[in-house]
Amino acid sequence: MIPGTVLAFVPLLLGLFAAQPGVMGQSVTRLVVEDQVILKVPIRPRPMSPQFEWRERKGPKCIPANAIRGALLSGPQQVDFVLAERPRRMRAELEEDCPALDFYKGFYLQPQDDQLCAGRDAIHVRTGGSCTIERFRQLVPKLRD
Repeated sequence: MIPGTVLAFVPLLLGLFAAQPGVMGQSVTRLVVEDQVILKVPIRPRPMSPQFEWRERKGPKCIPANAIRGALLSGPQQVDFVLAERPRRMRAELEEDCPALDFYKGFYLQPQDDQLCAGRDAIHVRTGGSCTIERFRQLVPKLRD
């Protein structure tokens, strides 16, 4: 096959991958406005019957903002971040007096630098509410019996 012919199919293949409905709307969107980085994080649906449970361990003070791929709601004051690197999941525990916010439509993060840090950064929703991240807990999967 002629190399030029192969290159002619590249835009077609890219178009096929871009048109998949399951892929669209599922990634973290990064927006820069007047030197501020804003990350829009989608909420993923929880699996119906998980085959394992998550055990909490001590987590870091900060996680890399560019490693966040999505989030799952795990409780009224908890959001689980799905990461691109190990560990794969990190739980953000929110402040206790945080009002019940509508995280179901996604939320926004505005880290001060390339790191999302506990005690410094907050989770923001479209309605204007926000909750400060108290701490991160590393989540380790354990198979159910």
